[in-house]
Amino acid sequence: MRIISGKFKGIKIFDPIDKKTRPLKDMVRESIFNFLIHSKKISLNLERSNILDLYSGTGSFGLECLSRFADKVVFVEKDKDAIKILKKNIKKIKVENNTEIYFTEVYKLIKKQTKQTFNESNNKKYDIVFCDPPFKEININKLVELIIVKNLIKKNGIIILHRHKKTKEKFIKYFKVIEERNYGISKIIFGQIAYF
Repeated sequence: MRIISGKFKGIKIFDPIDKKTRPLKDMVRESIFNFLIHSKKISLNLERSNILDLYSGTGSFGLECLSRFADKVVFVEKDKDAIKILKKNIKKIKVENNTEIYFTEVYKLIKKQTKQTFNESNNKKYDIVFCDPPFKEININKLVELIIVKNLIKKNGIIILHRHKKTKEKFIKYFKVIEERNYGISKIIFGQIAYF
């Protein structure tokens, strides 16, 4: 696996050693970033942005953000083998000062969100929250609701969900789907908080 574009373009990053972790394919990552950078449906400057990478695995999405000049990425992952590879990848491209890692379960971390936890560590909300839970995870609406309730995302921020293409999601009314794309068995959903 390689970094696709930006200042670390072409650098190989370490892959997961087992099938528990499901990294984003290069084509899917490239399509996501094309949408984030070029779509007229959103207003987002990836440069100097703050990213929350949930279920981050070995970090391919967040590291691609840093290569494209994002300011900071917070990684959250509970699998110890994935965390080891994530740390190796961060060290390889020398972005330790632009990253934080939380070795814990996503719901547990967000539920206990306070001023002392990860949202306030850089005193900023997030421009992008990327969520790549296991395909078998069924309560995605609860995750989106927690992100909104805990005030983790900026007003014009983007929530990106990676799901199985056959999954049917029911979201709370405050989450507006602005784009949905299928790639093989994967589906990428781009959404924003809808302010009424």
